[in-house]
Amino acid sequence: MSGGPEHVLVVGAGLGGIRTVEQLRHAGYEGRISLVGAEEHTPYDRPPLSKQLLAGDWEAERLALKDDSGLEDLGVRLYLGLPAVALRPGEVELADGSVLSADAIVLATGVVARTLPGQPEVVHTLRTLDDALALRTDLDKAASLLVVGAGFIGAEVASTAVAKGVRVTVLEAAPVPLVRGLGERVGAMAGRLIAEGGVDLRLGVALREFVPTASGVTVELADGTRLEADVAVVGIGGRPDLEWLADTGLDLRDGVLCDATGRVLGLDGVWALGDMAAWADPETGGHHRHEHWTSTADQATVVSRAITGTEPPPPTVPYFWSDQFGLKIQLIGRPDLADSVEQLQGEGLDGGPIKGTVVGYFAGNALVAVAGFGAARYVVRYRALLQQKADREAARDLAASFVKK
Repeated sequence: MSGGPEHVLVVGAGLGGIRTVEQLRHAGYEGRISLVGAEEHTPYDRPPLSKQLLAGDWEAERLALKDDSGLEDLGVRLYLGLPAVALRPGEVELADGSVLSADAIVLATGVVARTLPGQPEVVHTLRTLDDALALRTDLDKAASLLVVGAGFIGAEVASTAVAKGVRVTVLEAAPVPLVRGLGERVGAMAGRLIAEGGVDLRLGVALREFVPTASGVTVELADGTRLEADVAVVGIGGRPDLEWLADTGLDLRDGVLCDATGRVLGLDGVWALGDMAAWADPETGGHHRHEHWTSTADQATVVSRAITGTEPPPPTVPYFWSDQFGLKIQLIGRPDLADSVEQLQGEGLDGGPIKGTVVGYFAGNALVAVAGFGAARYVVRYRALLQQKADREAARDLAASFVKK
C-alpha cells in the first residue's frame, strides 16, 4: 500500500496489540511498526493462565502468540517492560522518559485486575503471566484456597484448584454468580455447576476485612464469620488501564470512547481496541466495551483496515468461552441486550443435568445471544441465526431439528 502512515505505534503488547501488527502486515502495510508493552514478556495468550498454566499442564513458553522468528518476520520493533505514561498529539512517552513519535497510534492496554481495600500483598490477583506463575507456586503447596469473586476467572481458578485436589471456598457478594455475563437465570445454573463441582460456594456475602495471620490468609465476613485458607485470590474483574491517559481530556469513565472503526473520539490519528475501548454501539446508540478474546482480535482487524484504508471486514458475532468443571461454556451474541431467556435444549434451567443445555436470549422476539453448557456441536449452529437476526420461532425450529436427528 502507499499513502498511509510512515510509522504505526501500538501501545499494549497483548492479544490486541500483536493482532493489530499482524493485520497491518496482512493488509499490505510496509511502513514501520513499533509495539510497546508494560510487561517484559513477548505477547502471550491469557485464557490459559487460569486453566492449563495454573494446572501445570502447560509451561509459559506454550502461551506465546508469536515466537521470535515470527516477530522478526513481522518487522516490528519491540519496547517491552516499558509502560506508557503519557499520550500527546503524535507521540507517546514511556516510563524511562523516552518519547516515541508516530503518524498513527493504536491503544490496546487492556485492563488491570481490581483489588479490594486493604488487600494484603500475600493475596493473589490473576491478570498477568507473572500473576499466574506466582499463584501456581503457592497453590502447589496448598490444601485450601479462598476465592473472592464468582465471575469467570474465579470459577476457572476454583475449577483448576479442585482438579488439583485443593479444598476451595468461593465468596460472591451478589446473590447469583456470573450475573453480569449470563444474567440471573443462567448465572444461577452456572452457580449450580460450581457447587456441584465440589466448591463451597457462598453467595450474597460481604467481606469485611482481611485479618493478619502468621501464615495463610484469614478473612472476616460482615456477619462476623471468619474463614481461613492456605492461599487466597481476588477475582473481581478488571478496570480499563487508563490512568496514563488522564491528561488527554478524554471522557474515561468507562473506557476510551471510539467510533465504529475504533478511532478515538476527540483525538486525531489515534485508535483504541480491546477491553479498554468503548466502541460505538449501533444496537443501543451508545458505546459498548466488548471484553472478550475474539472481539479484541476482530477489532484489531477493523482498526488495521481503517489505518491502511483497505476494505473493512464483514461484521462478526461476539463469542466467548470458559472451561470449568468439565464443561465448556460458550456464549455467542449480546446477552446484555436481552429481556428474556428460553431453554432451547437440555434441562439445566429446570434443575436437570447442566450438560447439553442451550439457552436462547431474546430482545422481544429477536434472538440476540445463545449460551451452551457442554453443547459445542449445537451452539455453533446458532451463529448463522444470530447473524441473520432471526426470531424466536427460528431458534425453536433449529432446536427441534436436533431432537429429530
